[in-house]
Amino acid sequence: MEKRLKMNELIGVKHNILDKGFVMLCDVMGSDHDVCEAARVSYGAGTKSISDDRTLIRYMLRHHHTSPFEMAELKFLIKVPMDCWRQWIRHRTANVNEYSTRYSEAIDDKQETASSAWRVQSTTNKQGSGGFIGNTEGLGLCYSEKKFHEAAEKLYKDRLKAGVAREQARKDLPLSTYTQAYWKIDLNNLMKFLYLRMDGHAQQEIREYATCIGEQIVSKLFPMTWEAFTDYQVNAISLTRLEIEAIKNRKDTIDSTNKREQEEFKSKLEKLGFSELNV
Repeated sequence: MEKRLKMNELIGVKHNILDKGFVMLCDVMGSDHDVCEAARVSYGAGTKSISDDRTLIRYMLRHHHTSPFEMAELKFLIKVPMDCWRQWIRHRTANVNEYSTRYSEAIDDKQETASSAWRVQSTTNKQGSGGFIGNTEGLGLCYSEKKFHEAAEKLYKDRLKAGVAREQARKDLPLSTYTQAYWKIDLNNLMKFLYLRMDGHAQQEIREYATCIGEQIVSKLFPMTWEAFTDYQVNAISLTRLEIEAIKNRKDTIDSTNKREQEEFKSKLEKLGFSELNV
C-alpha cells in the first residue's frame, strides 16, 4: 500500500529542469522488496520480512551483485536540449522513443543561457568547463544567442513554407533545440547513469536532470536501494593498485607519469583526510 501511495504521488508530476525542460515519471514496476525477492529466488529462500531487505540490498551493492536490480523498471518522459540529449543517449541500456522531426515540426523551444551562466573552458579538462565568464560579457553572448535562435527558427520555417521536406528542413537547427522522449530503464542501469551524470565532472545541464531523477524520484520509490547506492557508490572512493601501494608506503604520489592520474590520487587523499603521507 505504501509503495502504491508513493507511485501515485510521483507519477505524472513534471519536474522543471533548465529553462524549458522537464522530467516526468510515467510508470514504475517493482520496489526494494521486489529486488530482494528476485535475489532470494536464486537460493530458494522464499519470502522474508521487509526488515531483512535493507541488509540484503546493502550486501548486493557492496559486492556488485547487480542483476536483481534489473527486475525493477522506471519509465520517464523527458524534455531536453539536443546537446544534452546526445550525452544522455550514449547510455545504450534503455528503451527510447523520441519525438520525430521527420513526422512533425521541430519543437520551437530552445535552451537559453542566463547572462551569468556562461562558463569558460577548463584548463585541466579538455571536455569540461571551469568557472564563469562574467555577467557583463554574458549579456553580449545572450544577445547574440537570441539573434541566432531567431535566425535559425526563421530559416527552418521558411523552408517548410517553401515545401521542403521536414527531414531536410531541420538540418540547420541548433543543438539548443529541445526534444522529447520516453526513456525506460531498469534500476541497475539507471544507477549507472546516475553515478556518471550526477558526478561533479559531468556537464552541468545533464547533471541537473540526473540529480532530479535521483533525489526527487528514485530516492522516494527505492529508499533502501538509494541509501546503499549513495553509501557504496556515489559517496565512496575506489582505489587502484598503484594508489593502494602508495598509501601503504606513505607516499602522496603514485608510480605513474600520468598527470591526470596523479591529480585524481591527490583528490582521493584529500577526501580521506590524508593531505600528507610522507614521514
